[in-house]
Amino acid sequence: MGDAAKRRATYGDVLSAPAHIVAEVVRGVLHTQPRPAAPHTRAATRLGVELGGPFDRGRNGPGGWVILDEPELHLGEDIVVPDLGGWRRTRMPRLPMDAAFFTLAPDWVCEVPSPSTQSFDRGDKLDVYGRESVVHVWLVDPLAKMLEVLRLEREKWLRVATYTADAVVRAEPFDAVELELATLWAD
Repeated sequence: MGDAAKRRATYGDVLSAPAHIVAEVVRGVLHTQPRPAAPHTRAATRLGVELGGPFDRGRNGPGGWVILDEPELHLGEDIVVPDLGGWRRTRMPRLPMDAAFFTLAPDWVCEVPSPSTQSFDRGDKLDVYGRESVVHVWLVDPLAKMLEVLRLEREKWLRVATYTADAVVRAEPFDAVELELATLWAD
């Protein structure tokens, strides 16, 4: 079967995926992978907890954000699911409680790439985030104990900083509060 005869993946394909699979569609291609392994899930969960208090709830921090775990994003014809997504309240004043997915691109996303998702997260998904003007992307690698901070500038990704191990950091756009990286890797 030639490329012209291939069927483009749809939202129906995403909905048909088994519950233990993360399904995404980029450029008409269905991408599936198993749910993240324990270190990846733990890092994403801990990061959401660390950022949620000061930025989403405004406890000991500036507030002004909506931060969600694994939001399903429908951006143009692409469907992606970052590990975490954040919107400034100025752009999303109220969380649409009846929404099954979001069409408003976040201001920040975090991906926790695994060895099997590394090229997709750093390639096609970054392209989608750039096209949709997501300004900040964090790449968290719990195996290497590393946080990579990217900022979109003039339609290109700029690596702002790379932090490792047990560093205590102030990383944009959440630089109003210190983040202890060791918290992300702890069991």
